[in-house]
Amino acid sequence: MPITRLNHAVLYVRDIERTRAFYEGVLGFTTLVFLPGQAAFFQAAGSTNDHDLGTFQIGAGAGPSAAGRSTVGLYHLAWEVDTLAELSRLATALGGAGALVGASDHVTTKALYAHDPDGIELEVCWLVPAELLTDELRAASKSRPAPLDIDREIERYGADTRGGVGVSIPAAS
Repeated sequence: MPITRLNHAVLYVRDIERTRAFYEGVLGFTTLVFLPGQAAFFQAAGSTNDHDLGTFQIGAGAGPSAAGRSTVGLYHLAWEVDTLAELSRLATALGGAGALVGASDHVTTKALYAHDPDGIELEVCWLVPAELLTDELRAASKSRPAPLDIDREIERYGADTRGGVGVSIPAAS
C-alpha cells in the first residue's frame, strides 16, 4: 500500500467557534461545514480536497493534551506553503494572534511553529525546491536546526519561488 500524502487531520477541540475563528482568520482556511457547538470541516486555501481538517467540539471542561509529557499522542501537524512570501505572511499573522511559538531553519525546510486555541501544536513550512537541493544542503540538514531568518531565506531563494515540488509533490510527467 504505497501512501503518497496525508489527506486530512481530525482534532478534538474545546470550542468550535473559537477554533473556526483561528483556522479561518489566522491560517486562511475556508469552512466547508459548520455545525455550531458540534463540528467544523475546513479546506486549506488552494486545496481541492473535500476537507483538510475536521474538528469536533468536546467542551470547555476538556483537559490539555499531555502528549509528549506524560502520554503518547500527536506532537504536531505540518502544513506546507508554496512560497516564502506566504510563510512570511503567516509568521506575521500567527505572531499577531499570539500563536507563534518558534521558527526553525532545518536547512532543507523552513518552519514556523504555533499553537492553536487549544494548545495543539502546528507547523507551517516551506521546502527548498528539489532542483536546488545539493549534497551539501542534504548533509547540513542532519545538523541541529538554527533560528529561522525568513528575510535572509527570501534573499537566497526569492519570495515567490515555489517550494517542495519534487520533494513532497511528484513532478508532473
